[in-house]
Amino acid sequence: MREWKEYKLGEVVTFQRGHDLTKTEMQEGNIPVAGSNGIIGFHTQHTTKAPGLTIGRSGNIGTPHYYDTDFWAHNTVLFVKEFILTEPKYFYYYLHTIDFTQFNAGSSVPTLNRNHIHQLDISLPSLPEQTAIAEVLSSLDDKIDLLHRQNKTLEQLAETLFRQWFVEEAEEGWEVGTIDDVVSMKGGTTPSTTEQKYWDGDIHWTSPRDLSNTTSIFLFDTSRKITEEGLKQISSGLLPVSTLLLSSRAPIGYLALTEIPVAINQGYIAIICDKIVSNYFMFLWCKANMEMIENAGNGSVFQEISKSAFRTLDFLVPPKEKIKHFDKEIEPMFQKIKSNTTQIRTLTQLRDTLLPKLMSGEVRVSEPLI
Repeated sequence: MREWKEYKLGEVVTFQRGHDLTKTEMQEGNIPVAGSNGIIGFHTQHTTKAPGLTIGRSGNIGTPHYYDTDFWAHNTVLFVKEFILTEPKYFYYYLHTIDFTQFNAGSSVPTLNRNHIHQLDISLPSLPEQTAIAEVLSSLDDKIDLLHRQNKTLEQLAETLFRQWFVEEAEEGWEVGTIDDVVSMKGGTTPSTTEQKYWDGDIHWTSPRDLSNTTSIFLFDTSRKITEEGLKQISSGLLPVSTLLLSSRAPIGYLALTEIPVAINQGYIAIICDKIVSNYFMFLWCKANMEMIENAGNGSVFQEISKSAFRTLDFLVPPKEKIKHFDKEIEPMFQKIKSNTTQIRTLTQLRDTLLPKLMSGEVRVSEPLI
């Protein structure tokens, strides 16, 4: 790291507070408005030229966002007014290695003061090496983004085919039944969190929170795990791979197909496709009928749909041969989505492993590799 130099953060970039813009002042346009969690709307004017970089100033502090188009920097962010000794994309990645919570200056709402972070000691390589490092990490992000977009396209295509086959082309002679006629359902629970013997085992246990921050339709992992003793507290036990999970409250409507045996909490309806329709078919049916599912919910504090209410929802049952034919059409799409998702997980892990090593100089890149 002999070529790396020490600076104060304020010597290499200048952060500035964003600009006020209320929802009533926001005029519909194509200029992204950058908030602390990312784009919060679109406007007709910009405050900052691309390439640009923001971090959360209020609420969600420190989270970096990079913009390759001109944007409006909202007052909930700090934006880089000037890049002095650093390459913008490199510095975007560098900011991911800083824990900005140490600079929280708010008493009730987390707040970041630019004068405080300007005093942070940092170490930077030469600009050519910064550019090379940014290209390595960007190439991984570009591939991840491409796979996400492919998955979105495939999912939309599958949804379109479902609507064509089973909504637009539905026939009067099809039997009218209920969901209970075509699938089985189970619920779950949360083992007592005060009993340590139930937790931190090796059995996957999920709550809808696991689905709230993901775009994947497949569930490969869970944030919490339980022990065998914990599993005994859940009457539905360990659900098999390919179970369809539907969040039944706060909010209704998250969906996931399990790729692991998993136990669930009380916020799900687990749909076991062991009768007439496949899990892929049922996933698409839920997507197409989500408004009906939501309307069947009730509750004073938050909407919730019970298993009994879900079980009795109307279900137009197509002929078995049509269902079988449809499954053959859509299975390759879902298999491709699953394959892409596996790649995304691998590439994300590689990027997240490389990032701190590249930013610390533990792994060196002397010239562009990609």
